[in-house]
Amino acid sequence: MDIPRIFTITESAHRIHNPITPEKLATLGAALRLESGARVLDLGSGSGEMLCNWARDHGITGTGIDMSRLFTEHAKLRAVELGVADQVAFIHGDAAGYVSDEKVDVAACVGATWIAGGVAGTVELLARSLRTGGIILIGEPYWRQLPPTEEIAKGCLATAIADFLTLPELLASFDRLGCDVVEMVLADQDGWDRYEAAKWLTMRRWLDANPGDDFAKEIRAKLTSEPVRYATHTRDHLGWGVFALMPR
Repeated sequence: MDIPRIFTITESAHRIHNPITPEKLATLGAALRLESGARVLDLGSGSGEMLCNWARDHGITGTGIDMSRLFTEHAKLRAVELGVADQVAFIHGDAAGYVSDEKVDVAACVGATWIAGGVAGTVELLARSLRTGGIILIGEPYWRQLPPTEEIAKGCLATAIADFLTLPELLASFDRLGCDVVEMVLADQDGWDRYEAAKWLTMRRWLDANPGDDFAKEIRAKLTSEPVRYATHTRDHLGWGVFALMPR
């Protein structure tokens, strides 16, 4: 079980696998008013930066589940580096359908709602692990401005315009799911640039180190096209945020 190799190459140097910055991640932790000892479940935990930082800064305990062997190992190393290995655990596994044995204070899926077929399914899945009065965290893209054509939407790596909602539509969708939106932290332009542009140096370094690899042709093509694709499409059209929800 693992994620496609393209991600373990392009994001191998990332600590955060979405456009949120470390500063925004800290803002989110403070905004949630996390208390020492709070239990957090993170489905699609990536390299563990959220759980590890919140364990250090707020004293939470937590469990992260991720399909990537590489990112899970990175998360375990990060926990040791920050001195929180006794507070957080990272499991290499499929987060789809995962329900915690013990109810948690925060149940999160930050950027991987595909695990339950989209936002609605992910909210339902997370709610199964949540204590009464707990908070669900959903990380999700939205259209900053609607693409004028399906071709431009595909340039944002969507399959169609219908893949994402505008920000007001996304917030309204949470209400229809029976949840109050109680906080949100949105990625900014710098966060997007850091997330996307950091991949380019990683790809170039990988190509220099692996010229004969069977995957080199695909990485070369991606490195050649990605800067212009991102600047032309994603940078102006796509937003991203983490939304805190409380079921009614």
